[in-house]
Amino acid sequence: MIFKAVGEGRPYPDHGLVTPKQWAQVSPRQVRLDELVTTKKTLNLDSLLSDDSTFYGDLFAHVVQYKGVLYLEDGLHRAVRAALHQRPILHARVLVIT
Repeated sequence: MIFKAVGEGRPYPDHGLVTPKQWAQVSPRQVRLDELVTTKKTLNLDSLLSDDSTFYGDLFAHVVQYKGVLYLEDGLHRAVRAALHQRPILHARVLVIT
């Protein structure tokens, strides 16, 4: 299994981070794919196969840690790409909500 679980929606409260500039304030770190719960059940194949999928966005995935669980909010295509390359680690900005 690639992820800890596949979810639909965000089970955590709104954190208010919307823009890349706001997310840039959160330092990136490594997270294991098998510790992540996705917040989307579907993946846009165009995003997965695009060479420039991170050209206009953040280089790092966005993860929210809530009640000890790591939720992959943005960057599902990056995570799947890492798994396809047999990399168990993803670099992500992890926002901790208590």
